[in-house]
Amino acid sequence: MLSAPVAASRPAAGVLPRRSPARVDPTAVLALIAAGAIAVLGLWWQNTPSIHGVGDWLTNAGRITGLLAGYGVIVLVALMARLPPLERGIGADRLARWHSRGGRYTVSLVVSHGLLIMWGYAVTAHTTVVSQTKTLLVSYPDVLMATVAGLLLVGVGVTSARIARRRLRYETWYYLHFYTYLAVALAFSHQFATGAEFMDNAAARVAWASMYAAVAAAIVWYRFVTPVRQALRHQLRVAVITTEAPGVVSLDITGRRLTELRAESGQFFRWRFATRELWWTAAPYSLSSAPRHDRLRITVKVVGDHSRAIAALRAGTRVLAEGPYGAMAAVPRRRSKVLLLAGGVGITPLRALFESIPAASGDLTLVYRASTARDLVFQAELAQLAAQRGASVHFVVGRRNELGHDPLAAAALSANVPDLADHEVYVCGPDGMTAAVTRALRRAGVPRRQIHHESFEL
Repeated sequence: MLSAPVAASRPAAGVLPRRSPARVDPTAVLALIAAGAIAVLGLWWQNTPSIHGVGDWLTNAGRITGLLAGYGVIVLVALMARLPPLERGIGADRLARWHSRGGRYTVSLVVSHGLLIMWGYAVTAHTTVVSQTKTLLVSYPDVLMATVAGLLLVGVGVTSARIARRRLRYETWYYLHFYTYLAVALAFSHQFATGAEFMDNAAARVAWASMYAAVAAAIVWYRFVTPVRQALRHQLRVAVITTEAPGVVSLDITGRRLTELRAESGQFFRWRFATRELWWTAAPYSLSSAPRHDRLRITVKVVGDHSRAIAALRAGTRVLAEGPYGAMAAVPRRRSKVLLLAGGVGITPLRALFESIPAASGDLTLVYRASTARDLVFQAELAQLAAQRGASVHFVVGRRNELGHDPLAAAALSANVPDLADHEVYVCGPDGMTAAVTRALRRAGVPRRQIHHESFEL
């Protein structure tokens, strides 16, 4: 049952009013994806009058896995096409989790398709799998293209595994993913050249091609055209660079008609800076203060070459921004009391929410976890905002072995935040911390629907 309407305190001067962005229901999106998979199976069924013998069974298993792989890869691309309803309604981190999980299934389908088809053909032709594979690769160019596409997808999947991702620079991982587009193009050609479902079925060819064309158009529009249009219209530039703490800087970015961006506290943009080192990479950074009609602010922690180059930017540098993205603050509120739990650089979106999220005096609490006092940023700003809004802010500093306990465990949170289960809770920080805090909140009696989080390890 929903609580009474939340009483809003007066926002800081110039802060843009919060809006309700276009949202989609995650369950509806998953249902739509499942319906598409069922339709793909129906396409196979319609074009398969009968199956006889082991070779036929293996070949048709290969056809099914091939169709599902072709459908799966285009779903994966669509999930990361930066469609505003998905990014704002579902959230970039949840989309990334879906993409990661779906990627594992799709790569498995691609590998299974190749093995089953080769095995089925070999059984039917009464030859070995190796011999049949050589024949198909030499005699059918589209099979060779499909093999290249499959290897590219497997390579992208391997580099996306958590253990490999940690060893790769962000820029390397980012650009390796562009090979997915080449793999999709090669696989599409293969499907139309040899797919039994498409050879004599014009309606199936039109529907399949339309699905691929729609996703390709979305990629071009939202990942290339829209950022250029926004850059020309809003004329973003770096105005001021401020050192917040050792290795942490804030960038104030000014521009024109910023209200048209419809940005909200808790959201992020993908930023591209017009310098020789940075123009080719779009990196995600959250707004670290509430958006204003003429100014946006982000805060960057220096952890690699890219962020180090950002810290060295000069005032006046042109900026391209894709977004806004993120759905952490867009979900409906069920409780009037709000608890913000930040860890490390996760303070950036919660600092903005602390400034602008609707809450009556006494109903807003921020808990900020850091390993050392040097890691804390915005201390003066947070204290000032707490005084202005009648809110509470707690800095929890120290490593667990130094403190002798986990300050974010269920017992500690319940002791420090009265009526914890009556709070709407927003969590942002490293994945490990977010997962641990979510478990602690559940043990403390906070319903899952009242816990909202966003990952910074996408």
